[in-house]
Amino acid sequence: MAFSGSSLRSGRTRKLKSDINVVPYIDVLLVLLIIFMVTPPANNPSVINLPAAEKSALPPDDYIQIQIQPNAEITIGVQGKNSSPQVREANRAAIVERLRGLHEEHPDYPVLIAGDKDSKYDDVIQLISEAKKMGINRVGLATK
Repeated sequence: MAFSGSSLRSGRTRKLKSDINVVPYIDVLLVLLIIFMVTPPANNPSVINLPAAEKSALPPDDYIQIQIQPNAEITIGVQGKNSSPQVREANRAAIVERLRGLHEEHPDYPVLIAGDKDSKYDDVIQLISEAKKMGINRVGLATK
């Protein structure tokens, strides 16, 4: 039995398809896209490296101290040799007016802001800004 060059399937020759099938490539691309979207980035943008502060040699003898609590309650008063009673307020406008009054009484006293580590960063920055607007040039932050 000899076979000729033709096919056994009713004598038709097979036609080859010359198009590239891109559907599997699209599937792989979509899987990779989903993997890259779900995978978290390597660096966490919410974590920043803050510089460490060295202690100053001599803290000021007299200063105006502002303490910021995590519940947005603020205490202000004069510390040192000429201490004054601490005033506790939750209203920022009242604290700014008290700071203005203390600065007028003691224009050469620096301002020291002691913000709790759980307090808002914005509260500290706003108080520094208000002190600078009043003309207080020596504003510092209390550290451990």
